Amino acid sequence: MAVQEAHRATRTARIAAAQAAKPLTTARAAEELGLKRSEFDLGVLLGHIHTTSDPGGTHRRVTREEMDRLRSTNGASDTLRERIRTVGTTEGAQLMEISPDRFGRLARTGYITPVRFYLNRYRAVVWLYLAEELREFADREPGLLTGRSPQAMRTMLAAGEDRRPRNWRARRLGHLTRQTADPWEQAAITSSVLDPVQLAEVVDDPYERAYLNKLRPGLVGGQGESTAAREAMARLSLADDPDEILWQRVSLALLLDEAREHRSAPRPGAGRPVPPPSPETSRGLRAWLRARRTARDQTAKCRT
Repeated sequence: MAVQEAHRATRTARIAAAQAAKPLTTARAAEELGLKRSEFDLGVLLGHIHTTSDPGGTHRRVTREEMDRLRSTNGASDTLRERIRTVGTTEGAQLMEISPDRFGRLARTGYITPVRFYLNRYRAVVWLYLAEELREFADREPGLLTGRSPQAMRTMLAAGEDRRPRNWRARRLGHLTRQTADPWEQAAITSSVLDPVQLAEVVDDPYERAYLNKLRPGLVGGQGESTAAREAMARLSLADDPDEILWQRVSLALLLDEAREHRSAPRPGAGRPVPPPSPETSRGLRAWLRARRTARDQTAKCRT
């Protein structure tokens, strides 16, 4: 009996040790760190919390080693929470010791970039900023906090420009792209800011478009929101400035080149020949890309 009890105790200890070593779900990790799920997700996007994919590649996990790292110093949770703390216009202006009006001008002209947003009960967009970044900006650019605004800022304001949506999209794409090394997933992330017409002009192959649509993430949540709210948030996710649209189209074309070299998009009937893309489609864009690459190669040769 004593031997059996010893074996049972050993087996129980091994099971407990194996369970303790298993990676945590993101929900459990957030709970153990004392963070709200929105705070945890932002910490992951900003690179403060490292996650890994589970064997199936469908969910993100947090290793015990990462949890130990995050807890390695006293007050680690408070420090992490402060690094991901977000504020709106009023609180942000107070942090920078400027008026809300000046804060708004800095934000609309792209001097400070929002990290997220939400819709209030009137479906108005409320932009949120990282408190840590605002303090750093105030220390780095004191000349922009007082006195006459620069001419470039005044020109943009007079033209009614608002770079907050565009800058948020660029930042969001960067956050998502850094979370994966898969070329097709990176291309899908970039494709998420192009409307179907723009996407079809860049991606000729319907099977590639279908694959990108399958892989593309949602830039915003929207679950549980009203239909009108989801539509408003979806509009904010799409590039709407000509320069931005061109930049994202070019980025997608370059990423697609890498993705195709990595592997082909899945299609019905393995081995079936792929129909060639229409020569009329996106001809100007591809010519521009070839010229850009030639210039880049020539520049590299000159530097060497």
